[in-house]
Amino acid sequence: MKDLRQRFYRTWCKGNHLTPFQVAIKETDLWLRAERPLIDETRELVFKYRAQLEKYISLNPEFKTSLFPLNYDPFAPKLIKEMILASQEAGVGPMAAVAGAMSQAIGRGLLRYSKEVIVENGGDIFVCVKRPTFVGIFAGSSPLSNRLAIHLSPSKMPMAVCTSSGKIGHSLSRGNADAVTVVAYNAALADALATAIGNLIKTKGDIEKGINFAKKIKDILGVIIILDDYLAAWGQIELMPIRGVR
Repeated sequence: MKDLRQRFYRTWCKGNHLTPFQVAIKETDLWLRAERPLIDETRELVFKYRAQLEKYISLNPEFKTSLFPLNYDPFAPKLIKEMILASQEAGVGPMAAVAGAMSQAIGRGLLRYSKEVIVENGGDIFVCVKRPTFVGIFAGSSPLSNRLAIHLSPSKMPMAVCTSSGKIGHSLSRGNADAVTVVAYNAALADALATAIGNLIKTKGDIEKGINFAKKIKDILGVIIILDDYLAAWGQIELMPIRGVR
């Protein structure tokens, strides 16, 4: 059994009127909420999209290893196309979008069975609910960790909240931020941009550079950058103290 002690942040995405369940297949470890536990349906979707990804990588090995955007492939599956487009906009390799793209593809698929769905995949979250929802920000050892939550309005659903960190987790980051969280309508783009912005943050002096980068991307709702005891936020984001939403 996998050690999930470092995934306690999963309880910080509030959708308490929905049923929680978990599905883990190979590297894909999902925490979900829906109107009922859609375990079999989720497993089927995970197998489907993992098969697409694994087959594409077997034919195009650079897709897995490139740290830079690749050319658009009009013949690729939709999942792959979305990862390529997201990476092109963010200026990173396509695998920087994989967790967000997977959570989004699976979430969209589950909406056939449940009118409300939350899918969390390694800190990258697809949300489509009918009530106001709060997503907490886990920022490792920063004193701001577990202090703030993002309020998500149902009028903007579905949407995504994706986080990258230079200090925690297994994802590649060339930066030093405790957390870079991007809110957008597209989870693949949010994931790729969280990585791209995180790569820029080496010191506190780079935070403004990260915010300015985010401002150039028209398809995101906002970004939050946390480094030690510093926090910067830009865009259509409403932050609340976590103690106020528990």
